[in-house]
Amino acid sequence: MKKIYLSLIIVLFASLLYAEKISFSASSMTGQTGNANAVTRLVGAAFVQTQSMEIAAELIEMSGENYRYIKAEGNITGKNLETNMEFTCDSLEYDRVTKIAVLKGDVSLKDAENDVKAEAQIIEYNQETEVAVLQIQVKLIQKDNTCNGAYAVYQKKNQMLEISGNAQVRQKDDVFRAQQISLNMKTQEISLTGNVKGSVTQEATNDSR
Repeated sequence: MKKIYLSLIIVLFASLLYAEKISFSASSMTGQTGNANAVTRLVGAAFVQTQSMEIAAELIEMSGENYRYIKAEGNITGKNLETNMEFTCDSLEYDRVTKIAVLKGDVSLKDAENDVKAEAQIIEYNQETEVAVLQIQVKLIQKDNTCNGAYAVYQKKNQMLEISGNAQVRQKDDVFRAQQISLNMKTQEISLTGNVKGSVTQEATNDSR
């Protein structure tokens, strides 16, 4: 009896996931609805809005059951409506069920709530956990911090950044380098691990004696 009850809960939960409304517009459209294997293509000023995501691009493809998968190419701009994260990139893949978006090609991500701006060649963002994984030519700016590296993990909820691969954090005139750097963006506390280097500039003081 317990197994049957659990199965009913899972089926109901899956149904609720797929009940999410999706709307779209474009200059032209090809494809069909109602077929899980069909692909619908939106071309020219393509725009898709789900309950949690807005995506605008030159080309958008929707596929899978109830348009579970969304792919976009060309001059992409978008916004996560639940976490207030804005982005631009060259290509995008988004799974409406897992809520994971993979952005590629000159990616720019803006967390307006925390005044954080990030750039990379690849960013994977999990909408449920609010964690962004940044890869290749990573640059993140927050307050007086400019952070660079090859790989980084940005946790929006608790405002933590971990960066590695020739990691560097510049705080005004102070520079810190290490194999791995952790930065608490709330307290500005910084932790360095492996081959640590740095330079700190002491502010000049006036001695009026």
